[in-house]
Amino acid sequence: MAYGNENAVGGTDRLFGILRPNLPVVDFDEWSSGTRAERIRPMARHWAEVGFGTPVILYLCYVGKIGLYILGGWLFALTTAGIDGFTSVGTWWSEPIVFQKVVLFTMLFEVVGLGCGFGPLNNRFFPPMGSLLYWLRPGTIRLPPWPDRVPGTRGTRRTLFEVVLYAALLIMLPVALVSNGTGPDASLDTSVGVLPTWQIAVVLGLLALLGLRDKTIFLAARGEVYAALAVTFLFGGADLIVGAKVVFVVIWVGAAVSKLNKHFPFVVATMMSNSPVVRPRVLKRLFFERFPDDLRPGKLSRWFAHGGTAVEMCAPLVLFFSHGGWPTVLAATALICFHLVILTAIPMGVPLEWNVFMIFGVLTLFVAHADIGVSAVGNPVPVVLLLIALAGVVALGNFFPRKVSFLPGMRYYAGNWDTTLWCIRPSADAKIRAGIVAVATMPAAQLQRFYGSPEAAQIPLYLGYAFRAFNTHGKALFTLAHRAMADHDEADYVLTDGERICSTALGWNFGDGHLHSEQLIAALQQRCGFEPGEVRVVLLDAQPIHRQTQRYRLVDAATGEIESGSVRVADMVVRQPWDDDVPVFPDKRP
Repeated sequence: MAYGNENAVGGTDRLFGILRPNLPVVDFDEWSSGTRAERIRPMARHWAEVGFGTPVILYLCYVGKIGLYILGGWLFALTTAGIDGFTSVGTWWSEPIVFQKVVLFTMLFEVVGLGCGFGPLNNRFFPPMGSLLYWLRPGTIRLPPWPDRVPGTRGTRRTLFEVVLYAALLIMLPVALVSNGTGPDASLDTSVGVLPTWQIAVVLGLLALLGLRDKTIFLAARGEVYAALAVTFLFGGADLIVGAKVVFVVIWVGAAVSKLNKHFPFVVATMMSNSPVVRPRVLKRLFFERFPDDLRPGKLSRWFAHGGTAVEMCAPLVLFFSHGGWPTVLAATALICFHLVILTAIPMGVPLEWNVFMIFGVLTLFVAHADIGVSAVGNPVPVVLLLIALAGVVALGNFFPRKVSFLPGMRYYAGNWDTTLWCIRPSADAKIRAGIVAVATMPAAQLQRFYGSPEAAQIPLYLGYAFRAFNTHGKALFTLAHRAMADHDEADYVLTDGERICSTALGWNFGDGHLHSEQLIAALQQRCGFEPGEVRVVLLDAQPIHRQTQRYRLVDAATGEIESGSVRVADMVVRQPWDDDVPVFPDKRP
């Protein structure tokens, strides 16, 4: 890297790091003449001790958004008859109807696009969100989950029917949020009561219909969390509380199980090096094996990873089976600290409000209602069936990750996700811009507009490559990209993370490769008519929990699959972020 050079790109002025991004400074001519691996190397070193270089003011904006989320839930709670006093929260915060309203408000917050995937930390600049800007607009792309199995769901064009369903959901959620309780319920020790069952049923029905027409909206609503909790609201009485506790335990334990892999320490190292709280560079470097030459996860990352997994695995079980006293206090404290670590790291993808919600759930379900346990259940059948259904999806997601999204599969932040890398020629980029109905422009155009020039935009683009390459799957993606472009000049292509394509085409993304796999490729091909070689896509499946390999496919958007095979996890975890020489094992073709 070169500082003070007239050809240098990156860095900033005296507002360095506060109002402007803290970017690496490179001699652009020298840096751009290197191979992709050589250009990733200085970006990876910068990330390891600085992170993405996000301006402090931007972090404060996200903190402000968390504050607005908390305020929104607070105000909706106060619309309930019998719950009074903005400053008297201690008298009503643990009411069951308050928990119900927080669940529905968080679902609304997510499904309009204000939650996960919002803003620049998800590479979403203009506008900072998609979601309702897309889903209230006919002609945008929708992705039905089972078009060949569920009658009437085929097609990828959003119609007025989906728009009306989505609008109805946006209306029904606030209707429930301003409703009063059903009256005294001795089993819940409440005089206010709970939300009317019919309102919950309508919300669930609308979300189910929408999900069958477009899986993106169901996932964006975080249906695996908030819809599952809403199902427990149909149980009534103490069964509601116990059912909700079951959902929380499955989320925690399911996520912990998915982290029993070799990938998770890489996630911890990458996340903590980007943390706005862990600011000293010397401390950030400790998360790596030997900065700057060996940027694999160090002992500190492994301790954080394994310690966090142990907390996430064990503390929920203690909470569920203890009924107050010091076991409940210790387990609740451990889980609150666990979520605070994630929250204060402001991770990429920004699942911020979700972590706030999980902390609230610890307090309101397991602390305030610690006395309501399995013995209080009136009708165990629905609770058991819900447990079986949720745990079954988690199991399927871990054994067959290609079949189940990492969200209902509870593989949160496990470092083991389906991912894609798109190799796009400029001509294909123009076809995408002209061929789809979208609000956001293509990723490269957004970066150029935000950073001022094509040259300056290359720095954050390669920082994004470094982020992907810090994770184990990144080494395989960049290795396989060579094979995807083997019969063409690589200089003719711009490599774009599938998440960015998903953001532009669908209006929402949150790390789920299921949203930018063959289904999206086919939808774009239908609209854009790519020529052979214009778009090549690397698709890498997550690792099944019982295998030590990951399957891949190389797809030409115009002609279909051109190669498939596997890579070994053991080969990825020993490599540096800039390495793109992972051994590849193609399938033998007949």
